[in-house]
Amino acid sequence: MIIVRSPLRISLGGGGTDLPSYYTNHGGFFLAGAIDKYVYASINRPFSPGIYLKYSKVEQVSSINSIQHPIIRESLRYFSLNTPQIEITTLADIPAGTGLGSSGSFATALLKALHVHYRRSISSGDLAELACKVEIDQLLEPIGKQDQYISVVGGLTCFTVSNDGSVAHKSLNVSTQVIHDLEDNLLLFFTGSTRSAGSILVDQNNQTVKGSTRIIENLHSIKQIGLQSCEALISGNTNLFGELMNQHWHLKKDRSNIMTNELIDVAYKTAIKNGATGGKIVGAGGGGFLMFYAHDKEKLRHAMEKIGLPEIRFKFDFEGTKVILS
Repeated sequence: MIIVRSPLRISLGGGGTDLPSYYTNHGGFFLAGAIDKYVYASINRPFSPGIYLKYSKVEQVSSINSIQHPIIRESLRYFSLNTPQIEITTLADIPAGTGLGSSGSFATALLKALHVHYRRSISSGDLAELACKVEIDQLLEPIGKQDQYISVVGGLTCFTVSNDGSVAHKSLNVSTQVIHDLEDNLLLFFTGSTRSAGSILVDQNNQTVKGSTRIIENLHSIKQIGLQSCEALISGNTNLFGELMNQHWHLKKDRSNIMTNELIDVAYKTAIKNGATGGKIVGAGGGGFLMFYAHDKEKLRHAMEKIGLPEIRFKFDFEGTKVILS
């Protein structure tokens, strides 16, 4: 049996500039952190012929074309197998649709496990790019490259996307004190709802392709805040990072009228009045997790608990996509 895990992530700046509709003309930049919540993919060879899949559903089929799960289907097609005899099981610490990049983590974990299973080597950069190819090029999902790359690389990392789509990354050069500060004072609260990232990003994508000045200028500002967030963390100014998150959130809300809802707005206002310096919805928006940087974390926790938002505690993951059994 082979088991691979890929970390989920929190977006710390520049999110939205990693979509092809933006970076093709303007270049992208984003800052993300991998966290110790994971998606797992396991592969085994069953005794009987066929393809056996266990995720939120159970599938047993005889051909790749019959697979319902799109990422599994397209990933297996990459290996050009006519009649694979394989069992694939997936698990996750956090449900899909919560803004933590689960589909990208799933794709990277699965593709890495398949490479190990079929005794093929692949570099981390090629793994991330292959996961992007599966989701963006083959499945035509209106998403960017953030989730796939941060799940493979791990850590606190800055990414630059060139006009041709190539991605360069660099670990954020911060002190251990800053890492501990973020782990202590960046708080995640679940809104209780999930959503598809594509349903929100498709509108941004379409408007960017059409050359919407409002959307493009908004993303320019988001990218600049991402760069400023990197500088703030490198200098150890975590309070400024929290204030930049607040600016980011207000710009993010302006991109779509379904980015937020009444619950999110009430929770955000409550948080700012009760110990949060700034925050935002993690991921595309509309649901999932709210993340805040707190100057008074106990007051913030109490306020969020009072309105019914549970906290998920985390630490950063610095290993990225990893084979844990082979």
